[in-house]
Amino acid sequence: MVPDFFPSTAAVTVSVLTPLPLGPLDYASEVALEPGTYVVVPVSGRDTVGVVWGPGSGETHKKLKGVIRPLDLPPMPAAMRRFIERSARYTLTPLGMMLRQATRAPGLAEPEETRTVFIAGPAPEKPTDARARVMEAARATPGLSAAELAREAGTSAGVVKALHEAGHMLAQTAPKDRAPPRLDPDHATRNLNPEQEVAAEAIRAATRTRQYKTLLLDGVTGSGKTETYLEAVAEVIRSGRQALILLPEIALTSDFIRRMRERFGAPPVEWHSGITPAARRKAWRAIARGEAQVVAGARSALFLPYRDLALIVVDEEHDQSYKQEDVVLYQARDLSVLRAAEEGATCVLASATPSLESWINAQTGKYERLTLLERHGEAVLPFLSALDIRADPPERGTWLAPALVQAAREAMTRGEQVLFFLNRRGYAPLTLCRKCGWRAGCPNCSAWLVEHKVGGALICHQCGHRTPAPKACPDCDSTEHLAACGPGVERIAEEAAERFPLAKVEILSSDLAPDPKALRQQIVDIANGKADIIVGTQIVAKGHNFPNLTLVGVVDADLGLMGGDLRASERTFQMLNQVAGRAGRADKPGRAMLQTAQPDHPVLKAILAGDAAAFRERLADERRIGAMPPFTRLVAVIVRGEKEEAVWTVAKALARESAVLTKAGADVFGPAPAPFAMLRGEHRVRLLARLERSADHAALIDAWRGRVKVPSGIRIVFDVDPYSFL
Repeated sequence: MVPDFFPSTAAVTVSVLTPLPLGPLDYASEVALEPGTYVVVPVSGRDTVGVVWGPGSGETHKKLKGVIRPLDLPPMPAAMRRFIERSARYTLTPLGMMLRQATRAPGLAEPEETRTVFIAGPAPEKPTDARARVMEAARATPGLSAAELAREAGTSAGVVKALHEAGHMLAQTAPKDRAPPRLDPDHATRNLNPEQEVAAEAIRAATRTRQYKTLLLDGVTGSGKTETYLEAVAEVIRSGRQALILLPEIALTSDFIRRMRERFGAPPVEWHSGITPAARRKAWRAIARGEAQVVAGARSALFLPYRDLALIVVDEEHDQSYKQEDVVLYQARDLSVLRAAEEGATCVLASATPSLESWINAQTGKYERLTLLERHGEAVLPFLSALDIRADPPERGTWLAPALVQAAREAMTRGEQVLFFLNRRGYAPLTLCRKCGWRAGCPNCSAWLVEHKVGGALICHQCGHRTPAPKACPDCDSTEHLAACGPGVERIAEEAAERFPLAKVEILSSDLAPDPKALRQQIVDIANGKADIIVGTQIVAKGHNFPNLTLVGVVDADLGLMGGDLRASERTFQMLNQVAGRAGRADKPGRAMLQTAQPDHPVLKAILAGDAAAFRERLADERRIGAMPPFTRLVAVIVRGEKEEAVWTVAKALARESAVLTKAGADVFGPAPAPFAMLRGEHRVRLLARLERSADHAALIDAWRGRVKVPSGIRIVFDVDPYSFL
């Protein structure tokens, strides 16, 4: 357990956790150090930033390394240390690797840069006009630099210097990184409709209790979920506490920051991979000091050192991007609930298509459910219809059905925007030779290379391998038989440009933007009407608001239903609903047309009927009967390494030693080759453990893997609550 204090002694040993795949290590310290203190310690010949985790063994000897120095940073709160411990245990992650998520800010070990600022002292008896203006500016805004004061007063920095030398202006040292601008909760209040007001008050009331609670904000697309939870954020700001808003996609931040600025008069602190190292350092320190009132960011923002966290909002909580699937594997939605529990905070899970896990938790009373059933203002939900491409197929060599083409033409004639949606990047998913049968495959993975006409390359979407698109077959040298099979968004955009030569066509796909800033600008331009036709991947489903978009055409509604993925039908239901919800979000009615060869599929019938509750109930029944999550817990096991025989040896050993699980009522399936049996040059074999929800999965899995000797070069990865089965 995380201790709250140390005994005060002249010389102590302390246990320090470092951001490495290790547990806490003992170090000698000449002074008592508070738990949570950030320190620099030597590890394997280099200096590393760590956190004092607890008292050491108490034994000091010559071989025990010493703490190099403590850092002048606010200590990590006990609630956050408990959160890191519980997260590491739940996800089966080494404790130090979980700490790594919380210390990924540059320059933490470096002394903070400072600057000289001034505050008003005793006023001069007969000041000149310039001096009077400087004194007035200093009283109005204490803590400005000489240059800033001079700019505010409309004079020179020499006047400030003269006032300082005369004792009328007092100089102080302040951090170079200034505190973020203050947000005003009453800057531009919103008029909520009755549904929104009931939901907002429920969230506000929860934050006032300072006790843990999770609420599911379930509202149809365009119902004003953001405006609703922002009123609860305003309450948090008034109380002097902190709020965190998680967003599923970095491209969403631009529009969200604009809305925050309009509502509160200033932007929130941002945290995501698109900000500079200097901005990350500044944000981390402002959050640790409690200066940051509201943080908006990606899933990693969950691990920042908040001083007084009152509210966590997980926007689009169903989104798969909240699941991190490399290095440290975790589901940010679930860990948000865990962090709220440790902080005594309120957690809001917001979505138009909630995950089955969250919906079940609301049904059973674990979460409180808040519903928004109507679109905000004059907007109404789009009309949905299926296009049976068996009866009305696209022309040979094309992908858009005649009825969809005609609807798009009519919409653009009215001056409205059209979206063609296909969740497949690139130009074509497979390139082959129709003469000899050659197929473009990745040399590092069991995956086909995807053709990208933009850039003229074949790219592996698993490992990033890239090679120029061949002009002739590498096997038979034929130049006439290479064929691109199937469509990607680039191919749909090509067809749209041919059919509508006067239309401005934009492809909205994350892999085509040079950087996140350019992608955000592209989204802003589309919202401002600088495109007639948008051709997009799943990024268009992530909460964007295009006011003039009235027609959505889903090119292949069946795509997500293929394969045996546990969550395939749920994901397809969510994605198609979200994509359809982009249409008609302003005062013009919207329409969504779904091209399908399976119009009677239960998922598509549920979408067309608009009966989300019936779909979830049927899905829950299927999962319950099949003993699948959320009624059981799955732990995926991936054994990987460069030597195939060694990988299989370890996988078979795990299967033989699985009695430690089966005796506890668990099931173990496998080993079997992974769908991507080769990935990034490594062979992969999978096993799957299914346990009761009440089982101590961490203890059972620890006991299981402890029975198998793992040779060097082989790694076992455990994924609790897996989302990908590849």
